Amino acid sequence: MKNPPNLLVILSDQHQARALSCANHPVVQTPNLDELAARGTRFTNAYTPSPICVPARAAFATGRQVHEIRNWDNAMPYKGMPRGWGHALQDKGVRVESIGKLHYRQIDDDAGFDVQHIPMHVVDGVGMVWGSIRREDERIYNKHVRMMGDTIGPGESSYTKYDRAVTDRTCDWLADVEEGAAPWCLYVGLVAPHHPLISPQEFYDLYPLDNLPPDKLRLRDGYKQHLWIEKMAAAMVGEDGWKDEEERRVAIASYYGLTSYMDHNVGRIVQALKDTGQFDDTTIIYSSDHGENLGVRDLWGKMNMYEESAGIPLIVSPAPRLGATPPATCATTTSLLDISETIINHFDASLPGDRPGVSLYDIAEAMEDTDRAVFSEYHAIGAVSGAFMLRKGDFKLIEYVGFEPELFNLAEDPDETVNLAQDPAYAADLAFMKRELRRICDPDAINAQAFADQDAMIEAYGGKDVAATMGAPSATPPPAT
Repeated sequence: MKNPPNLLVILSDQHQARALSCANHPVVQTPNLDELAARGTRFTNAYTPSPICVPARAAFATGRQVHEIRNWDNAMPYKGMPRGWGHALQDKGVRVESIGKLHYRQIDDDAGFDVQHIPMHVVDGVGMVWGSIRREDERIYNKHVRMMGDTIGPGESSYTKYDRAVTDRTCDWLADVEEGAAPWCLYVGLVAPHHPLISPQEFYDLYPLDNLPPDKLRLRDGYKQHLWIEKMAAAMVGEDGWKDEEERRVAIASYYGLTSYMDHNVGRIVQALKDTGQFDDTTIIYSSDHGENLGVRDLWGKMNMYEESAGIPLIVSPAPRLGATPPATCATTTSLLDISETIINHFDASLPGDRPGVSLYDIAEAMEDTDRAVFSEYHAIGAVSGAFMLRKGDFKLIEYVGFEPELFNLAEDPDETVNLAQDPAYAADLAFMKRELRRICDPDAINAQAFADQDAMIEAYGGKDVAATMGAPSATPPPAT
């Protein structure tokens, strides 16, 4: 039996699905990701299982929904249980290592890697405990720290330096692979374009302020935020953190610059594969843990179910079995959980238990399934109640426990400007989508479980006064490199 190709999985942080030149973004330049997409398949309707780092990454590690594993927020990191795709590969005898950001609990946990190289994990093994205090009458209002960073614009940050070190280590790792070695799996975690919004000068310069896309859905232009979103936005410094419109544009240019910087590092890694003669025998999967609002609806960061935040880029380059001419794009709805199953499938490994993911190879090989349902949920910083998303066909349902839902027809309204949930003409569609969501979970029950688990954790740390002081105020600091 022929050995499978090597597998390189690259996961960036906070990369908008639409911020790719191969996705026809009006200004973003991502030539290296475009090359990967041209060699393989880009999945155009991919989503995160939760629009915040730690839960999304725990779900990715295990292939399970957040409410199944109960890693609700950035203070509940993955500890190695339940076992995930890395363990499945180890059971199979596949060499599996990581380089860069994981955002699990700590390096000593058995997280399914033979070696973790310069890993970034949550602060002190506990993460942002303050963010777990989120009921409206008692939550922490983090108004002393600007979410996107104190400094923005061209320059270097600890994150850009860390990504450079991660890329250097990856290139060295690839150079050290012995000729004729058994197929390997390498996971690489880059932090760009996650804030702080400081971009290396050469990439920042790609985006002149007078050439940025026009604003969308600004409050100043009459847009009104959903009440749940309004309460979420009030918890942190976001739109209210910019001193003027020019600084706001600098932030956007910096994000795009970081996106191109991340793409540059992907290009360096791909070149290392070519230089070591491994490119033709390596499948590359690229994605991100969640997206970035980037000022749409006057929102910054992630933490909601709109396309900018919940949508993710996803490229498989190329998929085995699909030959020399894989489908350029695939519109079937997908998620990070499908990447988990793809990794297991790639090496013909196995992992006991039922999981919702499907191998992307199978998805790309089949006819597009426009009715496949994909689910996401959010129970973390700023959320006064749980938020739940179901994407199925053209429709997206967003349910907020205790608040009115939102329903969008993405085929007709890709920017999610018209909420159809209160339109009698769509009553049957709304009812159908609600039933489909409840085939996955009971929002009220899951919301209660998340609060109960967070309450128990807060109490174990000594109560709210202690918990309120625990954790980084915004971005997790990188390790020494």
